[in-house]
Amino acid sequence: MSQVLILEALDLLKAGNFLPGAEMEKAHQICQAHEGVVEFDWVHALVHRIEGDDANADYWYQLVGKPRHPGSIEEEWHIVRTAIASA
Repeated sequence: MSQVLILEALDLLKAGNFLPGAEMEKAHQICQAHEGVVEFDWVHALVHRIEGDDANADYWYQLVGKPRHPGSIEEEWHIVRTAIASA
């Protein structure tokens, strides 16, 4: 896993205020380029959650064996970023 790239994707989501837009699209591209790597796929789930595509998000959450966080997107972002940064 490229920790630098996955953290870049996560930081793009925050830079875009957890809203669809250019930053989210760039994060999505990074994740798609590393499909099959659990950490990237986890962020991929978060990307689809942000865009409101729950079915697609749920596919990615199931794929990586992670639950969708019941709280806010920002709370989930902190959980994901902390887990990846400490790996």
